[in-house]
Amino acid sequence: MEISSTDAQNNFGRYLKLARFEDIIVTKNGKKTVVIKAFEEPEKGFSTIAEKAEGYDWKSEKISYEDFLKLSEESENRYEYIDGEVYLLTSPSYDHQNIIMEISNVFYNWFKGKKCRPLTAPFDVTLTKDGNKHVVQPDIIVICDTENINERRRYTGIPTMLVEVLSESTQQKDMLKKLDLYFHGGIKEYWIVSPLRKEVYAYCFEEQDIKEYRVYKGAEIVQSMAFDGLEIPLGQIFA
Repeated sequence: MEISSTDAQNNFGRYLKLARFEDIIVTKNGKKTVVIKAFEEPEKGFSTIAEKAEGYDWKSEKISYEDFLKLSEESENRYEYIDGEVYLLTSPSYDHQNIIMEISNVFYNWFKGKKCRPLTAPFDVTLTKDGNKHVVQPDIIVICDTENINERRRYTGIPTMLVEVLSESTQQKDMLKKLDLYFHGGIKEYWIVSPLRKEVYAYCFEEQDIKEYRVYKGAEIVQSMAFDGLEIPLGQIFA
């Protein structure tokens, strides 16, 4: 993220917080002059000169929703914001993307000509739980309230359906934190796709309660509970 020296002086406390998530480059007269970055304690027995480690875990760090917006708007990285915690979204694997393509192709053809629209990440969805705002980027979403796309072409509504494909780094978040958020956030249907087990876990929510829960495995066909007739064989998903 790049900021001006004036902005750094006026909002130094804010950028100290944001520097925990990525480097803040301060410019003066259009030239890069200073970098604000998180301090990393060197391990004993190792030189203090080292490459920056990949795969940060920021789960213990919390920032305000306003600071998160500042971070996400000015950063080239992709983040999610749940319960005040910031999660850096890393590049997905080939298998992960292939599964998304298989599901999204079926969704695209099924919803063609209908009111609802399927979309794939990256696409911000803002949900409210316990009076607080949370921002996620599900792998696939289906929105039926397209009137809630504002003048900036940003979506401000609540999707009818969400699909998340698990990876090793996101499994706990998708199956616990996001499940709880979607349960309280007004989502009607949530699919969790497990490439490792080759299973799909489907939840149907109604009035902040689990109306129905299904597990699909083997040669079964996943059937939507929110959209009658929308289905996809597991063999196709994990082809």
